[in-house]
Amino acid sequence: MTNKHPKIAVVIPSYKVRAHILDVVAGLGAAICRIYVVDDACPEHSGDFAESNCNDERLTVIRLEKNQGVGGAVMAGYLAAIADGMDVIVKVDGDGQMDPALVPDFVAPILAGEADYVKGNRFFYLEQVRAMPGLRLFGNSVLSLMTKLSSGYWDIVDPTNGYTAIHSAVARHLPFGKISRRYFFETDMLFRLNTLRAVVVDVPMEARYGDEVSNLKIHKIVGEFLYKHFRNFCKRVFYNYYLRDMSLASIELPLGLALFAFGVGFGGYQWLLSISRGLSSSAGTVMLSALPVIIGLQFILAFLGHDISSVPKRPFHRLKRRRDARKNEVELKYGK
Repeated sequence: MTNKHPKIAVVIPSYKVRAHILDVVAGLGAAICRIYVVDDACPEHSGDFAESNCNDERLTVIRLEKNQGVGGAVMAGYLAAIADGMDVIVKVDGDGQMDPALVPDFVAPILAGEADYVKGNRFFYLEQVRAMPGLRLFGNSVLSLMTKLSSGYWDIVDPTNGYTAIHSAVARHLPFGKISRRYFFETDMLFRLNTLRAVVVDVPMEARYGDEVSNLKIHKIVGEFLYKHFRNFCKRVFYNYYLRDMSLASIELPLGLALFAFGVGFGGYQWLLSISRGLSSSAGTVMLSALPVIIGLQFILAFLGHDISSVPKRPFHRLKRRRDARKNEVELKYGK
């Protein structure tokens, strides 16, 4: 980033966090230019409470008429920060689980031109993982694997971590109207960022667990998450391997899936047939079932290997700045 004094904003979605919101705001350092507390139709009127009890001149309260979920609140904050000309936008939850003093750690990779989007990782320090509730640890591990498949970012974990920072040049290109507004927000953001080929990096952090109560109910979101992960995976594969580019991987995946499905289907049918007749299947029948499964798996693994090696490496905001500079040079040279 060429700007010697980058403008950094913090967005704090606010819903039932009245007990913690003032401490979160007070913990933000002097390097922050703007603080947006987004009152997501909070029944505790967290926004009014923050405005009445906080004298920080950087504070702006955005009030949403209807509850839109954490994604809707964050996007409202993003839009306000973009309109105010901010360079980097950090999102910190208002429940006190995230240390505001870590904001410089999240901003640094973006200012150094190494990343477009930075997110927290609570799994880096193994000793601190023990502090995480067991059910949350298991659920997050499963979600991490599903997110790697659906988003294409194979080098990150802890996908639902809400401590994030984004370059405003990248945020401007996000399809705000299409991003999930509820608990799938952080995961859907990763999918959208991959479609821009944005670079995402993890920053190690320690989670803090206090008396706050999570509004997330696992049994209510399992089906939704499975469906949306599958949908995003299909979209990403279509965009990256058939619409924008074609490669050997474009052939490996459908061929591998077809062979695997044929082998499993044919083998299962022959197995049931042999049971009903009380006869053993011939060696040829077994080979005709096993060989497509083995070859199909090889093709699928080859596709995954290609996908893992295709994680974006060149930051979107730097490439865009270069393209804009070249465009300006051409316009100045030819007077367009």
